[in-house]
Amino acid sequence: MSLNPDRPPEITPEELAEQAALYEPFTQAVRELIDATIRTTVDPATVRAAQAEVEAITARLREQQVDGPLGAHFGHGRARQPWGNTVVGLRNPVAPPLRAVPAGDRLGEVHAEVVLGAAYEGPPGLVHGGVSSLLLDQMLGNAAAAARKPGMTAYLNLTYRQPTPLGPLRLEAWVERSEGHKTYARGQVIGPDGPTVEAEGLFVLPRWARELLAARGATEVPPTFE
Repeated sequence: MSLNPDRPPEITPEELAEQAALYEPFTQAVRELIDATIRTTVDPATVRAAQAEVEAITARLREQQVDGPLGAHFGHGRARQPWGNTVVGLRNPVAPPLRAVPAGDRLGEVHAEVVLGAAYEGPPGLVHGGVSSLLLDQMLGNAAAAARKPGMTAYLNLTYRQPTPLGPLRLEAWVERSEGHKTYARGQVIGPDGPTVEAEGLFVLPRWARELLAARGATEVPPTFE
């Protein structure tokens, strides 16, 4: 069900498309604002004027909003729409956003192309190590879901092979094996000079989800977790 109490638990594909068309360009505009805020060198008066404009826009948007997190909508017969998610959220300007797609012949293999700019910097010119961890956590989880063996992160181990530069990157993830409600996956971040970060993790289908599936029948597709 949706965690947003002001929305129905399911919305139609048409409603999903309408919301995406409305919020995706809006969120991208805010994403551009974040980048501009970091890199601007305009004079102090311009900064103060822009601040007043941003504060006014924020006040307008807060005139009507949900309490707490956005949660996720469900489309009829479709996967969750976690639009507030910090990695893949269509309505979250902090998200790059990441779009994982199926690829290759390996079980549950997914890949993504992403461009990380100034908002994701750690050491000068390089991606923050925690951002790499964040993206790989999502990618390995997507791989588990693609293999129809989803779960929530039980552990995630990373090896940093070399610095990850800001800019265009490729991410890959795949499932190595599954044991009942446990799924083991691996992945990597790839920069211009090859892999920069490697990850391996365990994803576990929670007890409440296993009980729900048992009650509804084993043939039902397990829920995905973002």
